[in-house]
Amino acid sequence: MHAKETAQQAIVAARERLVDLSHRIHADPELAFEEHRASGWVADELERAGFDVRRGVADLPTAFVADIGSGPLVLGICCEYDALPDVGHACGHNVIAAAGVGAALGLAGLADDLGLTVRVFGTPAEEGGGGKVLMLDRGVFAGTHAAMMVHPMPRERAEAHMLAISNLEVTYTGKAAHASAYPHEGINAADALTVAQVAIGLLRQHLLPTDRVHGIVTRGGEAPNIVPARTSAAYYVRAADLEGVEALRPRVRACFEAGATATGATLDVQEKTPPYAEFRNDAAMVAFYRANAEALGRRFPEPAPNEPAAVGSSDMGNVSRAMPAIHPMVAIDAGDSGNHQPEFARHCASPSADAAVVEGATAMAWTCIDLATDERQRDRLIRVG
Repeated sequence: MHAKETAQQAIVAARERLVDLSHRIHADPELAFEEHRASGWVADELERAGFDVRRGVADLPTAFVADIGSGPLVLGICCEYDALPDVGHACGHNVIAAAGVGAALGLAGLADDLGLTVRVFGTPAEEGGGGKVLMLDRGVFAGTHAAMMVHPMPRERAEAHMLAISNLEVTYTGKAAHASAYPHEGINAADALTVAQVAIGLLRQHLLPTDRVHGIVTRGGEAPNIVPARTSAAYYVRAADLEGVEALRPRVRACFEAGATATGATLDVQEKTPPYAEFRNDAAMVAFYRANAEALGRRFPEPAPNEPAAVGSSDMGNVSRAMPAIHPMVAIDAGDSGNHQPEFARHCASPSADAAVVEGATAMAWTCIDLATDERQRDRLIRVG
């Protein structure tokens, strides 16, 4: 218990700095791969605490790795700091980053005594860029035995429920013409997209309950009196796992091809980012985290009967397929709002969110201590890794 008290004291002592970090990131939202200030602030805090920081890893200017300790058990803590277009930090990545730094500060003075290497990953572009996937593919996570992070949400959850996802960029190319004088000379790329959207709407009734297909039109034409020669859309295809995404994607593509066939437009479909995997919760790590969060006064309410599980997607899923991992949801008081809403963004710099930073950091630090001191789990992680 002494190690946990020491970690908690270090986090409480750093509370003002952690809250300031969270609020700075929140007030200055940066989009995927553009998080130069946020990633710099997070890395600076770790460097100030004695971590060995390597910036620009994986050929990504806003990615970093920070290590402290030299123990054989290497535990990773992931920090996210990218924002969403238009609604800023409506997914609370400022809280994620600050909590990750807090957990690392709590463990910094204990790492060698616990036989740990504490490794913090600064991971850009979770919101549609796949920073963690790129870092995984380029070897940045090699040698790490387990990884974790916390994520703000309206409800406390020890386990993550996340779908695999494919991010598609769809473009139709037709032929422009005067929409009144010479419409017969045009090929309407907007009609192609309309046909595809109708086909996808009809497809949905035949999908599995865990499947999702949804998107937006990103370009619909230039002017009402010009037959649209070029239209585009961004679509997400989700399923219970990567294998399900692979099975569903050809069916969705057929809907897009129907639009091209019906209008004579040409179709181009590109995978905009690497696919995100479903999340695989490590049961032992979940149990440790939940017990630690409850010891701090956090509560995990049972879902109401027939309540659907809140499911999103994250590139942390790919990490969970490569090593044991957890991604608990830490509750903040968000009123009637939820993630990705502007109202939720405002709550992510509130006293409730500040408490989530400190308590999420402490629960993660304590979980790392449990993993380091439980002989069975320590041996399992090193053996698996």
